[in-house]
Amino acid sequence: MARSANLRVKLEPCDVKENSFLYGRFHMREEEVCDVVVGFEMAETTTFLSNRYWVLRHGKSIPNERGIIVSSMENGTRPEYQLAPDGVSQAQLAGQLFQKVLEENNIPIENVCICYSPFSRTTHTAQVVASVLNVQFEGAQCKVMENLRERSFGPSYELLSHDKYHDIWALDEKDPFTKPEGGESVNDVACRLAEAIATLESQFQGCTILVVSHGDTLQILQTILNAAKLNAGSIYNDLASRIQAVQTPPVLSQHRKFSLLTAELRAVI
Repeated sequence: MARSANLRVKLEPCDVKENSFLYGRFHMREEEVCDVVVGFEMAETTTFLSNRYWVLRHGKSIPNERGIIVSSMENGTRPEYQLAPDGVSQAQLAGQLFQKVLEENNIPIENVCICYSPFSRTTHTAQVVASVLNVQFEGAQCKVMENLRERSFGPSYELLSHDKYHDIWALDEKDPFTKPEGGESVNDVACRLAEAIATLESQFQGCTILVVSHGDTLQILQTILNAAKLNAGSIYNDLASRIQAVQTPPVLSQHRKFSLLTAELRAVI
C-alpha cells in the first residue's frame, strides 16, 4: 500500500468545452509533488457500453524528462524508459484520487479493473496505482493489453525530439488516415482501440475500468467514444458498427481536443 498523503483539494471553476465535457481541476499537493488533474464527465449517462471507463495517462517518464519520442514496442518496453521519480509521485497521487472517487461513489474495489499498455512507463504507472488501491497487480483485476500501446510514430521520429510531435499532429489535422512513414495513422490506432473496448465489454459487466495508456492513444480513445456517445441517432446497435460509423476524418482529425497532462485522470464514459 502506498504511503498516504495529506492532500489539499481545491476545485477550480469549471467551464464547458466543445466536446461536451465539464472539467474540474483538483490540485493535490504533498510537499514538492507535482499536481494531478482530474476531469469529470457531466454529460448524460449512455447505455451502449456495459462498463464505466476512466483514463489515466502515465506519470512523467524518463523519455518525458529527456524530451524524446519513444513509441516503438522494442524501445517502449525497456526498463530504462519507465517513470521518472516525479512520475512515481504523480502516479501515487492519481491512485489516491481515484481511490477517493471510488469511495465517494460507493464503488467496491472488487468491481475495478486496471487495464494498461505493455510499455514500461504505463506498466510502472499501473503498478503504482494498483499498490495504492491495494489491488494485486498480478491478479485478475489488472490486465495488460497490447492494443493500448503507444501510437507508433515510425522510425523517422523514434528517439528524436518531442518537438517533432507537432509535425505529426499537423498531418493528423489534414488527414487522420495518413500514416507517418512506418508508423500508425489516427485511424489505425482507433481501429485497435475499438478492438480493445470490444474485448473489455465482452469480459466485464458493470465494472469501473481504468485505462492506463499514452497521450495520443488516450486522445483517440476519448475521441471515438465521445463521438459514438453523441451519435444518439445511430442506426447501429452493435458496438463495433457504432464506433466504425464515427471513424471519419472530421471526427478523428480533432483528437488533440482531448489531450491529457502526465498522470491526468479523467472520467470518459
